[in-house]
Amino acid sequence: QVQLVESGGGLVQAGGSLRLSCAASGLTFSSYAMGWFRQAPGKEREFVATITGSGGSTYYADSVKGRFTISRDNAKNAVYLQMNSLKPGDTAVYFCAARPGSGSISRLGYDAWGQGTQVTVSS
Repeated sequence: QVQLVESGGGLVQAGGSLRLSCAASGLTFSSYAMGWFRQAPGKEREFVATITGSGGSTYYADSVKGRFTISRDNAKNAVYLQMNSLKPGDTAVYFCAARPGSGSISRLGYDAWGQGTQVTVSS
């Protein structure tokens, strides 16, 4: 049973920071690329960031580039999203997801998803 559990969301003022965590179980973690996606009310779920299984490469959506950092610790079966300089437009439910092999900016191919954690940025 593959399980992903996000944590670390909350309420923060614009310009502040949050660090999201995702704990994985039931999979060979290093064989999976990991991704972060987010979904605001009334909007489609969108790509945020992805990282290769080894942690050697990362890729970000233009909207978060320079502000967010994705990382992973394979010894802990965990992936993280450090979010700095947060804006009200970052308000959304954030999901982590696992994809066998290489990563993708599309939701296609990610075969396991967490339940999501709420991030709210006040102006």
